Amino acid sequence: MAPVPKNIYGVTKAAAEDLCQLFARNQGLATMVLRTSRFFPEEDDDRSVRARYTDDNLKANEYLHRRVDIEDVVSAHLLAARRAPSLGFRRYIISATTPFLPEDLAGLRAHAPLVVGRRVPGYDAIYAQRGWTMTQGIDRVYVNQRARDELGWTPRHDFAALIARLVAGEDIRSPLARLIGSKGYHGESFSDGPYPVDA
Repeated sequence: MAPVPKNIYGVTKAAAEDLCQLFARNQGLATMVLRTSRFFPEEDDDRSVRARYTDDNLKANEYLHRRVDIEDVVSAHLLAARRAPSLGFRRYIISATTPFLPEDLAGLRAHAPLVVGRRVPGYDAIYAQRGWTMTQGIDRVYVNQRARDELGWTPRHDFAALIARLVAGEDIRSPLARLIGSKGYHGESFSDGPYPVDA
């Protein structure tokens, strides 16, 4: 689907992508756009979301549709840098590989836990052990198929891998994510989240 910006953040991202395409076409600059999902370790900026889920619970849920591990982000960028001269301008979604199929989309809107249970059996037992909850609805799913097909990208960290790590008693973050840690957005703290946002 073509993105439809809903705020100044989205408008400026779309404009930057178009400028990259312009320079690729007019100046022959080897350029690719990697639309990278959430990989930051900081807490969510939405207070209501923070109130409903612990931070790890929220991030685990997001691996189903809009999160990626930094290790996979790095491997995608390295591949894109190598392949850009031969492939030409491209736009890729860099996100964890979703377990969902097109026929799951209707069910995801209101019955996400049931759909997740079909695609990743046993996740609910791990969630119950931790007191976590699955979101009831997912309104959009980022699909990385084109990046995997054209770049030869093989992301290692998805929801099923995360569940396997939890079963083994490990952290949900990859070793690289743990090594990098949190850098923060600002040198100052804000009372309502990691950075100020308009309501």
